Amino acid sequence: MRLWTIHPRHLDVRGLVALWREALLAQKVLRGQTRGYRYHPQLTRFRAQRQPVAAIASYLRAVHAEATKRGYQFDRRKIVKQRFRGKICETDGQLSYEWKHLQRKLKQRGTFTGGTEIPTAHPIFRIINGGGV
Repeated sequence: MRLWTIHPRHLDVRGLVALWREALLAQKVLRGQTRGYRYHPQLTRFRAQRQPVAAIASYLRAVHAEATKRGYQFDRRKIVKQRFRGKICETDGQLSYEWKHLQRKLKQRGTFTGGTEIPTAHPIFRIINGGGV
């Protein structure tokens, strides 16, 4: 399970579809609807929120918006109705780490098109100074 700090606009189609599916799985986990992945480290920052289900729902809405912008038809009805009004703090080191990881993946798949040195963060995150993984 990978719930990127990076904005979904930076993902290729394969990555965007995988993110959608993995975030939906995360939503099920946070709602207690599955026993698998309950302790997955990618869920830590969502579990730390007062409303973890609302946080993952907001995360999913941004993924859905990017998919819609590209002309894909992800089923918005799969996202719970809860709203998260806050931001999740994440470090610029984590963002940089993920960006390098994503660039390697895209190069391997032959879908890397170059791009920004500093990626945009997913809108749910507020980037602060600090190290990465």
